Amino acid sequence: MTKAARATAVLSLLLLLAGCAAPANAPSPSASAPPAPAPPLSVPADPTDAAWVQLMTPMNAQAVALLSLAGQRADDPRIRSWAAALRSAQNDELARLRPLLARMGLPDTNVHKGHDMPGMVTEHDLEHARTVEGGAFDRFLVAQIRDHLRQSAQVSRSETKAGTRPDARRLAAALVSARRAELDRLTRLSARTG
Repeated sequence: MTKAARATAVLSLLLLLAGCAAPANAPSPSASAPPAPAPPLSVPADPTDAAWVQLMTPMNAQAVALLSLAGQRADDPRIRSWAAALRSAQNDELARLRPLLARMGLPDTNVHKGHDMPGMVTEHDLEHARTVEGGAFDRFLVAQIRDHLRQSAQVSRSETKAGTRPDARRLAAALVSARRAELDRLTRLSARTG
């Protein structure tokens, strides 16, 4: 990869994260809690790798929280089944992301908590999801998860181009492939349920 291509990929990732500025009255992340000690075998992360894994971990965790509501709130059994399968897949990804955080010496905390990130299911979204059910829940779930899948694929593509850690780049490539397949599945599901 040329220096110009790497710089472009890093800039793309940083621009995606630009929506992550903490509110003016929010405490800084370092003021809220001391970082967890790094595991003894950790290898420091470069800023691109760190930004990617620290974004993907809470993105998946928040998506899992929303998908978990589908069992009780979704109207269409196909939506419930799809949500259960995707929740399992997102949990499997979390089981790979969290050890990567540890290997990089990064804490397993949501450094984006309270930030309005593209593709991130927010606490407000979860509150809203708990107030709707049936067809309204189905439409809300599909829209939120489609956005999550698209944005997390975009961020992961940036990691595959600009990241330096082979383990992070391999996982990012796997996530891009999984997102592509899941978006195709969602398109077919929407055509059958719409």
